Amino acid sequence: MRIVILEDETRAANHLERLLAKVAPNMTVVAKLESVRDGVKYLQNNPEPDLIFSDIQLADGLSFEIYNQVTVRCPIIFTTAYDHYAIEAFKTNGIDYLLKPIEEERLNQAIEKAKHFSPGLVLEKILSISGPASGKNYKSRFMIKVGDKIKSIPVEEILAFYSQEKASFIRTTDGHTYCIDYALDLLEPMLNPEIYFRINRKYIVSIDACTNILAWTNSRLRLKIDGIDDSDIIVARERVVKFKNWLDR
Repeated sequence: MRIVILEDETRAANHLERLLAKVAPNMTVVAKLESVRDGVKYLQNNPEPDLIFSDIQLADGLSFEIYNQVTVRCPIIFTTAYDHYAIEAFKTNGIDYLLKPIEEERLNQAIEKAKHFSPGLVLEKILSISGPASGKNYKSRFMIKVGDKIKSIPVEEILAFYSQEKASFIRTTDGHTYCIDYALDLLEPMLNPEIYFRINRKYIVSIDACTNILAWTNSRLRLKIDGIDDSDIIVARERVVKFKNWLDR
């Protein structure tokens, strides 16, 4: 079997390759790719592999972006340190969902499943990891390091999550700004969509932050949030309709 590994951590990719050589010596790793861009380019210009091992968080985004751009018919085994994306994985050709660090026995089970590929095989497994979508537990607070101290901030006190100069921040209702150790792509599935909305690549805003909205160019909307001096708090044009529907619930 021809294998493609999508993994942005070299150590993790090499570990998986060593495990594969041990449990499935008949498999050949034909490519190890680190980004969404590389994954799209490879799958568009090379014969489709027999199996893909796909980390979810890659160097430039979530691997789901690859499968939205390229039709993939082979089975995909997702590998990740987080369980937030299990339902989304099932929507692709995902047949299993391995939590890191990957264990030899679980890898072997996943490979056996790949040999009898059927998208329906993974449903029970996915649901056992995530539970019903309606019962999903969203993050209720964030632990923030402030100097030598750790501060607990409830999500109800967070007006916005945003990225700036390759770092992520939160703005709270009491006028403070804190740096956090989460990328926005990771944060989005952690947050209750009834309360938070991703308006563009740089901002996730709370319903309480949407009190000052202006019509903007090209049918877009601009938000003003106290304490954030940024002209990029703009609802992307393709998100405007969903944003208005979200506000008008």
